Amino acid sequence: MNPTHRTTPLSTRRPNTGDTHTPPDSAHSVSPVGGIGHKRRVRTFLAGLAAATMVLGGATACGDNNTAGKDAVRQGGTFKFVSPGGQTSISYPENERKPVGDIKGQALVGDKQISLDDYQGQIVVLNSWGQWCGPCRSESDDLQGVHEKLTTQKRGTVLGINVKDPSKDKAADFVRDNGITYPSIYDPPFKSALALGGVPASVIPTTIVLDKQHRPAHIFLQEVTEDQLWKVVEPLTKEQGPQ
Repeated sequence: MNPTHRTTPLSTRRPNTGDTHTPPDSAHSVSPVGGIGHKRRVRTFLAGLAAATMVLGGATACGDNNTAGKDAVRQGGTFKFVSPGGQTSISYPENERKPVGDIKGQALVGDKQISLDDYQGQIVVLNSWGQWCGPCRSESDDLQGVHEKLTTQKRGTVLGINVKDPSKDKAADFVRDNGITYPSIYDPPFKSALALGGVPASVIPTTIVLDKQHRPAHIFLQEVTEDQLWKVVEPLTKEQGPQ
C-alpha cells in the first residue's frame, strides 16, 4: 500500500527561501563554448536533471566520492522513498511504515562515532543541513527547541547530518556559536541518503521524523518551524516502541 500523504503547498514556505540549495563548490564544470550565459543554462539543466533523477529513481545519492567524511556508512533498511506529485510534507501511517537502515559516522564536533542505533527505542528527528544553506541556518533554532523538548521528556533526540560542507571547522563553529546542543554526523557526500531509502540528496534541508522503531513517520522536504515539527513528533511519544 502507498502511504497516506498530507501535502504542504510550495506557497506556504517561508519567504525568500529556495527549494533546493546548492553549495558554492558543487556546480558542474562545462566547456567555455557559448560564454557565461551558455554555462548557466547548462548548469541549470544539469541541476534540474539530477534533482528529477533523485525524486523519480529514489535510488541514487550524492556522488562526491572523493570528499572528506568517508566514515559515514549505511546498512540495511526496507523503507523506499516516494514523493507523489512533488509533495514536500509527507506523512506515513503507523501500520504502513518501514525501517530505515543504520547510519554511522564521525561526529561533527569531537572525535566520537555516532550511530542511529545509539538511540534504540527513541524518536529521532534526522535533519540534513549545511552551514552554507540559508534555510538550514534559519531553522536550526526550531530544531533545537524540539530537541530540548524530546530530551527533557527522555523521548529522543534531533540528529543532524552535516552535508556538502568541505570545511568541518566552519560547520562546527556554526554549531558552537549558535548554542546547538543536538549532535550531527559529518557526512559531506551525504552517503547516509542511501540508508534513507533514496531520500533526495539534492534537497537541503530535509527533515525525517523517525518513530521509536526508526521508521519514517513524516518527511519534510523543506524548511520547518518548531510548531510544524512538534505537531508531528508529539503523537509519536504515545506510540509503542520496539517489541
